[in-house]
Amino acid sequence: MYTTYIIQNNKDHHYYIGSTSDINKRIEQHNSNSNRSTKGRGQWQLVYSEEFDNKKSAWLRERQIKSYKGGNAFKRLVEKIDNI
Repeated sequence: MYTTYIIQNNKDHHYYIGSTSDINKRIEQHNSNSNRSTKGRGQWQLVYSEEFDNKKSAWLRERQIKSYKGGNAFKRLVEKIDNI
């Protein structure tokens, strides 16, 4: 299984979108400052995830969500997260 995910940090509420085959290990990497993109931004928590049968589908969904970022579609997705 592969997971497309959105995490949010507790420092400035920044979002990060990614995909992985091991979500728990990946979040640990983000929180241990092992990822250059999220390093030094505080602790991260999982706020959204979707599972896929293959890596390509997860990657395509990651790309789709990233294309939303800053737009209305991303805001709607984040609003759904906030209302859960």
